Amino acid sequence: MTAEDPKQLVRRGYDALSIRYDEATQADAKYQDWIGTLMARLEPASRVLDIGCGSGVPMARDLTAAGHHVTGVDISEVQIRRAREFVPQAEFVNADAMSLDFDPESFDAAVSLYALIHLPLDEQRQLLHNIATWLRPAGWFLCTTGHREWTGTDDNWLDGGAPMWWSHTDAATNRVWITQAGFTIESEQFVPEGAGGHTLFWARQI
Repeated sequence: MTAEDPKQLVRRGYDALSIRYDEATQADAKYQDWIGTLMARLEPASRVLDIGCGSGVPMARDLTAAGHHVTGVDISEVQIRRAREFVPQAEFVNADAMSLDFDPESFDAAVSLYALIHLPLDEQRQLLHNIATWLRPAGWFLCTTGHREWTGTDDNWLDGGAPMWWSHTDAATNRVWITQAGFTIESEQFVPEGAGGHTLFWARQI
């Protein structure tokens, strides 16, 4: 099942461990600098797409509190249910990101934190192109990607008894893919995590 449909493994993993994931990652504190930087770059009442929105905390919660309009997307039904409870002012969609179909220039900014890495590599590249299409000219894109090439499964993710699957390419390849999708990369940084880490990119639609 894992090799044939890894995204369903991801869905089941987040369904099972949604609360445990929030507790383990402490995203409320981890994301604060990124959220602050994004909000400083947005015009009032901007439209923001959050792919892999999780429980909506803190990204959707903080952006809507600041007066922005957030559309959050997540493959996990449990994550979306919790997001609707925590952030009722935002719009949330329970869907595979590859099934999304928005009009061109629908959003002023897009965010995808720790979500691209749960897609097969060919889909990651396609989704980057899709996001560029959905953004208005010069719209901001904030994302985390893999830093080193690796694809695999943790059979006991977060010690919670459920498996999880990831697929990473390296930072240099991600840089090329983001540029080829139609973005100019403004900055990047390594974000450590355990023995490894991810790459954080700030980019703008050309």
